[in-house]
Amino acid sequence: MPDANRSGLGDFLRSRRERLSPEAVGLTTGPRRRARGLRREEVAELAGIGVDWYVRLEQGRAVTPSVATVDALARVLRLDPAEHGHLRVLAGASRRPAFAREQVPDGVRRVVEGLTQPAYVTGRRWDVLAWNSAVADVFTDYGRMPEEDRNILVYLLTDPAARRIFATAWEEYARGVVEQFRAAHDLWAPDPAFTGLRDRLSRESPEFDGWWQRHGIRGTGSGRKTLHHPGKGVLHFAYTTFQVNEDPGLRLSVYTPL
Repeated sequence: MPDANRSGLGDFLRSRRERLSPEAVGLTTGPRRRARGLRREEVAELAGIGVDWYVRLEQGRAVTPSVATVDALARVLRLDPAEHGHLRVLAGASRRPAFAREQVPDGVRRVVEGLTQPAYVTGRRWDVLAWNSAVADVFTDYGRMPEEDRNILVYLLTDPAARRIFATAWEEYARGVVEQFRAAHDLWAPDPAFTGLRDRLSRESPEFDGWWQRHGIRGTGSGRKTLHHPGKGVLHFAYTTFQVNEDPGLRLSVYTPL
């Protein structure tokens, strides 16, 4: 496992250990306890692995956990399905080639442009790679932006118009996308395409660093959004995300009016 992936795995384990209280796993605490969350030796004992081995794992040293060990750690640390899947991927991660912006197949692009409701395609970094006129009409016109600004994270976290259109739900939506980006970032770091975007968001968004330090992980899916459009009033949508067969790193998002 490359050093960057070992570091990401260790950071993720540490963040989940520190957020879990001893009481949550049936342990009692004494007055002298200073550690935040569980101690390393407590995690190791509950997972049935050696303390020194677990310490090496959390420190990002050269150890490779088995699937059974990963699953035991997920159980002890009370990981949800998205976090469990992320832990498995981190534990088995291998070196990746340098990131290159994805290409949208012509057939997928024609589908997007032919839809009357908002639809767009994003890549692993949340770059907006294809969109239709309804997106420009309801959200923002990515065609008027430089390529480096055509990104859902950049739009949500740095464009004041995004805060206005999502209103009181903005924080939940923005934090959710940060947590989805974190899952991809941990697998691609230290690729500058990912670390550079992370650094830009840290500079330009007051909220980003606090959310990033929590190391939240969230999967993509479906749901509902309410928008407060300056010209169209309150709009309600159900949104659904699809993985593109030709490239699993591409996601097609479609918004259906309610």
